[in-house]
Amino acid sequence: MSEILATMIRNKQEGKKSFAVLLDPDKLDAATCLATVQRGIDAGIDYFFVGGSLLVKDVLEATLHTIKQHCQIPVVLFPGSTMQISRHADALLFLSLISGRNADALIGQHVIAAPYLKQSGLEVISTGYMLVDCGKPTTVSYISNTTPIPYDKPEIAACTGLAGEMLGLKVIYLDGGSGAAQHISEDMIRAVSSYTSVPLIVGGGINTTEKIEKVLKAGADIVVIGNGIEKDPGLIQKASKTIHNR
Repeated sequence: MSEILATMIRNKQEGKKSFAVLLDPDKLDAATCLATVQRGIDAGIDYFFVGGSLLVKDVLEATLHTIKQHCQIPVVLFPGSTMQISRHADALLFLSLISGRNADALIGQHVIAAPYLKQSGLEVISTGYMLVDCGKPTTVSYISNTTPIPYDKPEIAACTGLAGEMLGLKVIYLDGGSGAAQHISEDMIRAVSSYTSVPLIVGGGINTTEKIEKVLKAGADIVVIGNGIEKDPGLIQKASKTIHNR
């Protein structure tokens, strides 16, 4: 089994929670990127996720280079499209948008990316990506042309996650989207966690230690924070302590 996925699975089995900092290359200049990497090192985070729904600036490679040059923390691509693939990361979340009905986001783009990924040396982690309506339209819902799962329908999310696992997906990712108005409800996280046995990643709208505690208690295995750290860089240290000192 691939190394990063094996670690995610082992941590879940042992009840260890993990913390991923999401870096959107479009929102980072070189100095901010380096400062965030250093904060991540100091805080002892587990992963850097790198990507965005839409990248306008051609700085993905530079962002990856900065991270890899300064630390050994695993770098996992969180790609919004096939244009966000680079062999300079450690792994890639191979996202299948199972919450939507857009065939291109379910399998179409994957067919295009597969030959390159096979030769890239990247660890490819098949991921059931589920977008949830958290009170604010997001770039990913617009770009993917899909309707998010309603916030108050945990049973839909649970059955969708279960179907994804039955189809062979190795990880489930519940996401409220960048700048979500609220985090995914504890009821929904709890429902998906109880219906599935694979690692559960949760992101979107998580910007306080209180919210981190809630999503962890509900069943999240890996907490992802991006926008919250962009607004409050000190959140990295506080989040890491909350996640790792349970």
